[in-house]
Amino acid sequence: MTEQKPMEELSFREAMTQLEGIVSLLESNTLELEDSLKNYERGVALLASLQKRLTAADQQVQVLVGELSSLGSDAEQDTTLS
Repeated sequence: MTEQKPMEELSFREAMTQLEGIVSLLESNTLELEDSLKNYERGVALLASLQKRLTAADQQVQVLVGELSSLGSDAEQDTTLS
């Protein structure tokens, strides 16, 4: 396995691409046991990082949706220009 960026420096897309590469590599069944374990460990860490980011993004969306719904509909607000 080549030297890789720390997970906190990876964008979501980079982490996802790296995880997909690891899965493909592991599925190819071409690695030695030690390399497979190292890649598997990195894959598990990437997956945990991605899940954490998705959870945070979901929470942020829920907050934003809550803010929008608290504003009410256009019918409930005076949308005329004064």
